Amino acid sequence: MGYTVREVAGPREFRQFFQFQNRLYRNCATYVPSLDFDQKRTLSHSPCLDYCKQKLLLCFDGSGQIAGRCCAIINPRYNELYGTRRMRFGWTDFTDDFEAAQALLGSAAEWGRSEGMNEIHGPLGYNSMYKQGLVVEGFDRVPQSNNLYNFDYYPGFLERLGFVKEADWIQYRIPAGGPVPEKIGRIARMQMERYGLRIADIEIIKKRKDLISKFFREYNSSFMAVRNFVPLTEREIEEEGATYTGALDNRFSCIVMDEDDDIAAFGICIPSLSEALKKAGGYLFPTGWWHLLHARKHCDTVDMMLVGVSPKWRGKGLSAILHSRLGESFRQNGVKWCISNPQFEDNPALKIWDSYPQKELYIRRRIYIREI
Repeated sequence: MGYTVREVAGPREFRQFFQFQNRLYRNCATYVPSLDFDQKRTLSHSPCLDYCKQKLLLCFDGSGQIAGRCCAIINPRYNELYGTRRMRFGWTDFTDDFEAAQALLGSAAEWGRSEGMNEIHGPLGYNSMYKQGLVVEGFDRVPQSNNLYNFDYYPGFLERLGFVKEADWIQYRIPAGGPVPEKIGRIARMQMERYGLRIADIEIIKKRKDLISKFFREYNSSFMAVRNFVPLTEREIEEEGATYTGALDNRFSCIVMDEDDDIAAFGICIPSLSEALKKAGGYLFPTGWWHLLHARKHCDTVDMMLVGVSPKWRGKGLSAILHSRLGESFRQNGVKWCISNPQFEDNPALKIWDSYPQKELYIRRRIYIREI
């Protein structure tokens, strides 16, 4: 079957672009749809578009039906920071036909070459705050609401197209109903006393814009050593601050402050919204808002979102404080499971999960790369 790929033209094709995956995964029990208004806003008004170039591509089969979509992205801040000439692909989905994937990613790569790029990698968003990483293990697991899902034929198609592994992320599922491992609790108590640290009241932080900005500046500093990370701009900090502030809750998040009133470490978790989003089907109305509100108030699973330690406190065991505080709070609030945020497989921070003998690999994700 012959395929044609062209750039999105007009509001109708734009809507088809951000709704395509809902049609593709309509009968998939493990797929978690994004809210339509979030997709629309992100792809047209993200502050990342202040500096990123993008090209929204749709793939059509011979009968004019959409067979795939791809957002081709060039992030010049990334290339300047890492000394590369890479483009990335995100929001990429295609039917179970290799020729559709070949046509779609071929067109994306052709655009990248015309812009002077020599490598393509992904799936990645504009920056690390967006959904990224192809599922290569755990296809039967429901992903976190801020993570990608894909069918099991995707990895094979990419590999046939010459893509190879750049890096893998690991996610674990951990029982959260039991006591915190004794070793972690002991280290946490010792470090809190030794360094004069304290746990911040989330409700106070939510009312202080200066602390929200400080939080994301610490986030920038904390993740600079992480592969492919690009620090947030002021506009991005403002948007992410508005997004995350409403989700902060003392039951599920922990921010550690030092004696100078600076953020030393943070662990931001939220009640799992995956099942609620599946029921909402991509829409807030008429009932989607109720499912999301109910999920926030009544949950047995929490998702780790942002976890980090300030560079000046790295190597001093502060992750034990986060695990101790959050683990105890989860137990008190009836949480049964915690899904870890994706962490690169060579990240030393993964070692802390060895203290949880009942942990299980939940999902493995992969960034693919190839020359163009």
